[in-house]
Amino acid sequence: MRAPRTLAGGTVSAREGIVSMSLIGINVAVFVLVLATGNTTSPLYEQGAMFALSLRTQAGETLTGVADGAYWRLLTSAFLHQGILHIMFNMYALYLFGPLVERALGVRRFIAAYLTMAIFASVAVYWLSGPLTVTVGASGAIFGLFAMALVLLIKAKQDVSFLLVLLAINAVISLQGNISWQGHLGGFIAGAILGAAFAYAPRERRTQIQLLVFAAMWIGIVGALVVRTAQLTA
Repeated sequence: MRAPRTLAGGTVSAREGIVSMSLIGINVAVFVLVLATGNTTSPLYEQGAMFALSLRTQAGETLTGVADGAYWRLLTSAFLHQGILHIMFNMYALYLFGPLVERALGVRRFIAAYLTMAIFASVAVYWLSGPLTVTVGASGAIFGLFAMALVLLIKAKQDVSFLLVLLAINAVISLQGNISWQGHLGGFIAGAILGAAFAYAPRERRTQIQLLVFAAMWIGIVGALVVRTAQLTA
């Protein structure tokens, strides 16, 4: 018997939403560890936050930026948060929209999409934010989930008015001070691209098309990193 498949062609998970709940658990655990080890002076925070150029802490320690080789920050920053409201909002949004998208994609596609959106958002920050601006949060990946959910619901001919209102509110909030609209924009673009690939690829060629879209996005990510790094280190 052929195993049942999700809308995107993935295997149906026996434990619905397991990846989304695991991501919430990881984010909360990291948040607690950061608080317990010094908050913004925690080694976890200092070594994981996103910023382009190396900077010096108040203690006189030099922290390596992305342009100087700390490329892990593109991903680790998506698991760090600054303040209880920051993590509460992001985790609540992940709780609402994560399982919906995960159910449509399947476990492996969802993991690949989430990580890709998180890094794509960080690359947008790398290009559009100040090189010494410190950025943290899962918001880029969350906005990617918003975009994917929007595309998937439109494909299913569902009412998206609530989601559009939510997006409009968040777009306004994103333009306020101390919020990374750059990461939000990058995540949303990545989610829209992946959502279209998952929702509209022809059934007989959907896996090949999805792989090509992922490959094209990662080629773009690497290319953008190389060009921006060359600009910052010239």
